[in-house]
Amino acid sequence: MQKYINKLKDFNELVMFEHSIFSLPFIFIAMVVAADGWFGFSLLILGVFAAVSARNFAMGLNRFADRDIDAKNPRTMSRPNVDGRLDASSIFIFIVVNALAFIGVAYLINPLAFYLSLPILVILGSYSYFKRFSSLAHIVLGISLGLAPIAGVVAVSAEITAWSVLLSLGVIFWVAGFDLLYSLQDMEFDKNEGLHSIPSKYGSDATLKISAFFHMLTTLFWAMFVWVAALGKFAVLAVVLSAFMLIYEHYLVRKDFTKIDRAFFTVNGYLGILFFILVVLDRIFS
Repeated sequence: MQKYINKLKDFNELVMFEHSIFSLPFIFIAMVVAADGWFGFSLLILGVFAAVSARNFAMGLNRFADRDIDAKNPRTMSRPNVDGRLDASSIFIFIVVNALAFIGVAYLINPLAFYLSLPILVILGSYSYFKRFSSLAHIVLGISLGLAPIAGVVAVSAEITAWSVLLSLGVIFWVAGFDLLYSLQDMEFDKNEGLHSIPSKYGSDATLKISAFFHMLTTLFWAMFVWVAALGKFAVLAVVLSAFMLIYEHYLVRKDFTKIDRAFFTVNGYLGILFFILVVLDRIFS
């Protein structure tokens, strides 16, 4: 029994299940707005399974593809995909199972979700290979998580609305912006290994400026989302507080690069949760 528990812990460390917190709030924000309130327990459960299986697929494939890179990087060489705890075949099975689970859940949601499931998996999987030939990998990661709001509105109403695209664009630049900050940790390693990233190509100063610009676009697109979706004061407050949290994130990183983990995980994790809570309040009191 302990053997299986340890194996589950290894898979948890491999994909970091807890980091689903970045996409889940924005799936449910879109679902709440699309349904104009509560969207039902059935969609809640299916939404969670869809989000977790999609992310497990993407992260599993990333770890599978990066085995050779992670083995050389001091920051990542203790991950389960390179230290012997999980072999390549186990990770590959994990990837396939989660891909099939995602497609199956999409089928249960509605036909449009099912038709979009395979293209979504292709987009999610492409990130793992982009950094081998393009510095646009940060944007591709943003697009991967930016699909979350569109998936949420498709689940509820089987359509893609203008406001969900604006919410999605905000998520794309939010994720790309904080991924740029996170990538500062590997700037020298990426240079030495010939990997493509904005920090390794343009340096830390340019990266900080580009990240700040991306987060300005995030605030703009989220403000447009609130306006087009005709949301109220709590949603406006969500955008304002998110802007201040992003400013604080940049303050932490600029002050000390050792604070990158705190900026990446803590600030961004709370941002999504806060945004979701305020949108829920907006629907309750509107």
